[in-house]
Amino acid sequence: MDTLIEPIEFPEGCNIIFGMSHFIKTVEDLYEALVNSMPGIRFGLAFNEASGPCLVRSDGTDDELVRIAEANMMRLGAGHTFLIILRNCFPIHVMPAIKAVREVAGIHCATANPVQVLLAQTDQGRAVLGVIDGSSPIGVEGENDKAVRHGFLRTIGYKR
Repeated sequence: MDTLIEPIEFPEGCNIIFGMSHFIKTVEDLYEALVNSMPGIRFGLAFNEASGPCLVRSDGTDDELVRIAEANMMRLGAGHTFLIILRNCFPIHVMPAIKAVREVAGIHCATANPVQVLLAQTDQGRAVLGVIDGSSPIGVEGENDKAVRHGFLRTIGYKR
């Protein structure tokens, strides 16, 4: 077995959701979950089929993001994984709907941070061992840091 590290590449200002699923209708069900969660949502999604023709299946409301999701998933090559790239939307807006999709087996990450995917390669194919989401902590939050966090959440409308 070989191990690989592959980045997920996506435009600055976008967020991603990267996860596992298990059935060919994943693309249609994720699409419906997303468009029903937030009017006017802009996204691209791609899903790696793990049997039959083993294609990268895709859909979305933003052609550029669909192409980027397809390219990432083709490069990652891990079966039954999916990638959603969101424009002008935070994962928190759509996560309950994504998690409720019956085919979704789990979420590896939901982030705007740089992401590296740790992959195992065997003769059969590739598997996701884990993800590196952003950077390691450099210290413990102090009082000023808490005030900044509290202010930020209020500025973006998540707290009163």
